[in-house]
Amino acid sequence: MSAQFQMEDEFKPKLDLGLWRRVFRHALGHPRILAWLATSCFLIAMADASFALITKWVIDDATLNGGANLVTYAIAYTAVAVVLSAGVWTFISMAGSLSNNMSHDIRRACFARLQELEFSFFDTRPVGWLISRLTSDCDRLSRVIAWGAVDLLWSSSLVVMISAVLLWLNFKLGLIVLCVLPPLAVLSAYFQRKLILSARDIRKYNSQVTAAYNESITGVRTTKTLVRERENLGEFEGLSGKMFAASVRNAVQSAIYIPLVLTLGAVAAGLALWRGGDSYLAETITLGTLVAFISYAGQFFNPINQMASVLTQLQSAQAAGERVMGLLATVPGIKDSPEVLARIEAARAAPLPPGIAIDGMPSRIGTIEFRNVTFAYGDGPPVLEDFNLTIPAGATIALVGPSGGGKTTIVGLLCRFYEPTKGEILIDGVDYRKRSLQWLQSNLGIVLQTPHLFKGTIGDNIRYGRLAASTDDVARAAQLVNADGFIRAMEKGYDTEAGEGGNRLSTGQKQLVSFARALLSDPQVFVMDEATSSIDTETEHMIQDGLAQVMAGRISVVIAHRLSTIRRASRILVINKGRIEESGDHASLIRARGHYFALYTNQFQREREEAVIEGSAAVV
Repeated sequence: MSAQFQMEDEFKPKLDLGLWRRVFRHALGHPRILAWLATSCFLIAMADASFALITKWVIDDATLNGGANLVTYAIAYTAVAVVLSAGVWTFISMAGSLSNNMSHDIRRACFARLQELEFSFFDTRPVGWLISRLTSDCDRLSRVIAWGAVDLLWSSSLVVMISAVLLWLNFKLGLIVLCVLPPLAVLSAYFQRKLILSARDIRKYNSQVTAAYNESITGVRTTKTLVRERENLGEFEGLSGKMFAASVRNAVQSAIYIPLVLTLGAVAAGLALWRGGDSYLAETITLGTLVAFISYAGQFFNPINQMASVLTQLQSAQAAGERVMGLLATVPGIKDSPEVLARIEAARAAPLPPGIAIDGMPSRIGTIEFRNVTFAYGDGPPVLEDFNLTIPAGATIALVGPSGGGKTTIVGLLCRFYEPTKGEILIDGVDYRKRSLQWLQSNLGIVLQTPHLFKGTIGDNIRYGRLAASTDDVARAAQLVNADGFIRAMEKGYDTEAGEGGNRLSTGQKQLVSFARALLSDPQVFVMDEATSSIDTETEHMIQDGLAQVMAGRISVVIAHRLSTIRRASRILVINKGRIEESGDHASLIRARGHYFALYTNQFQREREEAVIEGSAAVV
């Protein structure tokens, strides 16, 4: 957990209206809710502005006419109160509905974008960094739009109505009350920058704290093995302390800003009382008008205060908005070209004939060719350089060699998890970037070194390879890799829960399930990346015959350090520093007595020694 990361981009230190327009587009998908919200806001504002006017009319009627029809005014007051209550009820229910709908829409859009992004995006982003955007940031955005934006609509409507009434009642006195608006604008502009910077720091440290939680939980066994609990706690306290300091700074800034706004409101009320009192004594305004002005002067700054509060919320939430909108704006580096998309659209217009893929081209995969392929991760040095390889239909290609030599990179490029920096990868003579990405990857069966199972039953995890598969299909796939026996031995058989990440199964059992899952998809290209490293030698021998049947007629690419698993490969490549050092079948490479011969004999000797030690231990 000691390795810290800085994944935050630099943003403009002021309120970004363009950003909020992009966020608000997610609310536009719910026009009925927005219409009810807007209606309720205007009704609430009109009702709030009407009470002081009714009071003015009652007082003026009583003082100027010697009496007032109180029943009429009571009915009017009651009607306004009913309208206000109905507006508030509608406001609360619709705002809550909009918040939930937006939270769902934004989170779904973020998750969909994550599904589209290429492997290189996840290579440089910690899990906690992503989780923070899909949870707390999405929730914060939906709340600030649903509640903050409608509060802003209500408060601005009320400010406009009160300002219009003040100027209508007495133009000069109205201007005196409104003269505090310029200093309020200056005050807001100053605190805007302060608040948004401190809010962004909070979100940045929150993301790092979330990532630290994830890393600590997933790496708990390593932490306890190395007795790193105290050091990890110290590092976490450092992150938590930074978030605490940023939160306190943001709270202090808000605590200074809001009282200053309230002070300006008190100044406006005092000006209204001073100048209005003089005007009443000079008999240039009525008592009802004076009371209305004092009431409006005090009431005027309630929506102003609300607007300031909403502005503070927008400033605080802008950091979350920048992060979520930044994720949604990320363009997948690996995607179908416009040409491919046009072919897919055209192919959908009519039923696909047999042997034609969704992109309108042949669905069968014959030869795969790497032609002068160069690849580098980011700005690093090339991992492969001018790499050439042709894999014919039905061939099993094994890749061996030292770690870091480029074996996994070759597989990643073949599966189009990455794309060549230079050169081409051709499928039957066509650059695979001119074929559908979905078509290619749906024809891959992949078993990785570290198996991953999803939460659910063992049967569901196998069926993940082909969701429409029957129970018999699932069982046949498990039988091919010798997984059926241990699965049926469990209490619930294929309905046994695998647990989160498959934690209820051993590593070898998880690997067998992942084998069955890959085979169930009936892939044209089968890829194994150190897939048998988690399986004991006896189990490995038991599944070899089944795999031989599965690989027949398919292109298969196998990475293996355990060289006994690749003796049947039609071609073995020794990969070192991104180049092919040796090539041939097992027998010819042994006769050549080169790098492969050294690897094989050393490993064979080591396995024999381990077998002797295990045998001696068994005797004892």
